Amino acid sequence: MHRYPRDFTGHGATPPQANWPGGARVAISLVLNYEEGGENSILHGDAASEGFLSDIAGAAPWPGMRHWNMESIYDYGARAGFWRLHRLFTQRGLPVTIYGVATALARAPEQVAAMKSAGWDIASHGLKWVDHRDMPEDEERRQIAEAVRLHTEVVGTAPTGWYTGRCSVNTVRLTAELGLPWISDTYDDDLPYWAEFGDRDQLILPYTLEANDMRFATAPGWVTGQDFGQYLIDSFDTLYAEGGRMFSIGLHCRLIGRPGKIAGLIRFLDHVAAKGGAWFATRSDIAAHWAALHPHQRRERPSQMTRDRFVERFGGVFEHSLWIADRAWNLELGPAHDSATGVHNALCRMFRSASAAERLGVLRAHPDLAGKLAQARRLTAESTQEQASAGLDALTDAERASFQQLNTDYVAKHGFPFIIAVRDHSKASILAAFHTRIANDTDTEFATACAQVERIAELRLQDMLK
Repeated sequence: MHRYPRDFTGHGATPPQANWPGGARVAISLVLNYEEGGENSILHGDAASEGFLSDIAGAAPWPGMRHWNMESIYDYGARAGFWRLHRLFTQRGLPVTIYGVATALARAPEQVAAMKSAGWDIASHGLKWVDHRDMPEDEERRQIAEAVRLHTEVVGTAPTGWYTGRCSVNTVRLTAELGLPWISDTYDDDLPYWAEFGDRDQLILPYTLEANDMRFATAPGWVTGQDFGQYLIDSFDTLYAEGGRMFSIGLHCRLIGRPGKIAGLIRFLDHVAAKGGAWFATRSDIAAHWAALHPHQRRERPSQMTRDRFVERFGGVFEHSLWIADRAWNLELGPAHDSATGVHNALCRMFRSASAAERLGVLRAHPDLAGKLAQARRLTAESTQEQASAGLDALTDAERASFQQLNTDYVAKHGFPFIIAVRDHSKASILAAFHTRIANDTDTEFATACAQVERIAELRLQDMLK
């Protein structure tokens, strides 16, 4: 099986209705990453100092050495930045979700007490603020378990959700094993969605790396607080106009906690307060709302079917041509093919890439319209239903004679039956098309008939995979 795991479809063209509380048009999730004291440092048993997300331009790790300036910048986040943000959010009564690095929380009893007193949502941000990219799976699983243990010991309650950030390709699958209400190590949507990991149905709340103050420390990025604030305002206004979206905002104590940077955040909050239409919520609140409104429903997915099941299910979509489904199963199928459009695309690719003789065989497998097979009730169930939809099962004697003569003349000229997606037509328009197309040259009719075969398949799949 050639299976492609990435999902390019998501909620698709018509996302589900969010129905945020109070008729809000946007759910705003303020996330404060608490990492200070969990970053790379030889004091923490790491091989080098931290080199990521600070105001030191072009910083790089110092192997085997403490980086005093880097540590001091992280210390600012804990000593001053956190409290500036705490005052801002508590004075305005805004709910906040903490992404807390467990070892950082363990070194910050005053801050943890303030988070708890404010009623903030405290999720896990991993054991340490380090890169998991090259971490062996067993070691990452061990660190995840230790993060949960330490977090629970320090906070007094288990993590409400999870976000690693500097994750590996295994992180989402491994954290799904925890059974938490939500995880956020994706950036692929403006709404929550469900993912399946074995028997576990996991709710995913996508996060953000763009509406995020980390871009004060990366290029291209923000230069002034005004840059950041205006970007947040523009994002909110766009999502407001669309309606029914989620807006995650990523913050860091040592970054947005600086006076000149936080001014942009304040302008954004003032803008939202004046405009209205926002539901400020913790990620746990959003997760609970979504799970109640849109509980996950498992379904049979074409990309996960065995060959036999795939052929059994879709082998009749192209009339009496099981080989098309059999070949399609060998394609690089994935989540994008778990819909009528996706399966149709896969089947059509095999039909289009087949030889002319094979495609002619598919055309010849189709019955005559209102022909002898229909009269003898020997059509497939799909063809019977389709012909009945256009009234071809209730012809007058004169109409039946006309169809039979047209069928005979058409096959004599072109070598295959007249094929048309009857569900797109009435009896009258079918007859009109018959008279028009019978005069075409055979090459034109071959192409037209093939296109009609694909359209018939499309309509059948829409019925099968609603």
